[in-house]
Amino acid sequence: MESGPIAGRVICLLVSLPKTVTFNGRDVNTSIFKTPVTGKVKLTKLNLAGDAQADLTVHGGPDKALYTYPVEHYPWWQEQMPDVDFSYGKFGENLTTEGLLERDICIGDEFKVGTAVIKVSQPRLPCYKLGVKFGRNDVIKRFMQSGYSGIYFSVVQEGELMAGDSIEFLRGDGLNIKVQKVANLFTGRQKRDPEFVKRALESQLADQMKMFIGIEVSKFKELAQHPKDED
Repeated sequence: MESGPIAGRVICLLVSLPKTVTFNGRDVNTSIFKTPVTGKVKLTKLNLAGDAQADLTVHGGPDKALYTYPVEHYPWWQEQMPDVDFSYGKFGENLTTEGLLERDICIGDEFKVGTAVIKVSQPRLPCYKLGVKFGRNDVIKRFMQSGYSGIYFSVVQEGELMAGDSIEFLRGDGLNIKVQKVANLFTGRQKRDPEFVKRALESQLADQMKMFIGIEVSKFKELAQHPKDED
């Protein structure tokens, strides 16, 4: 396989199997508490070796085989929450990356990392388990409003990768659907642009995310037709 331009690199690779933790007085089964791994790790169509999802109804599957989070966002989060330890893996990512930012990366972009080929499938919309990881529920809203969603990937070609690997851009689909713009459809930061929504739904965006966008568009249309009375 020919190499493409270097887009970034893997700073840290992390995995976890499901385990039970206690949060707000109840037991929670989760894989969000990931730990760093050295050496080569196999990436399959569903996950990294040594990594598994606790609740397959909302996590995992081919469109969420790999989750990456940009190291560039860590300083901002540390400023926002100076009392929190922001070690790599704080957001439950499999790869802490350098150079892959949501504002630049598009749905359908393909990259080579190690001997694997991965494809951008969607931004992350966090569930309550991010709050479990932080030990506070307010982080979910702050995460959504930050615009720093991280990036989910599907696996085009299985292979091995490791911390320190370069990430090479291979190809895009030409639709220019930025990951950050898709995530912002769910926060009000991205104006409901019918043309953008149309192109997003035509892109290689994960089917579940397309369904969520359809729900959001329906809500927006309903609000436009029946605006709430202002106080």
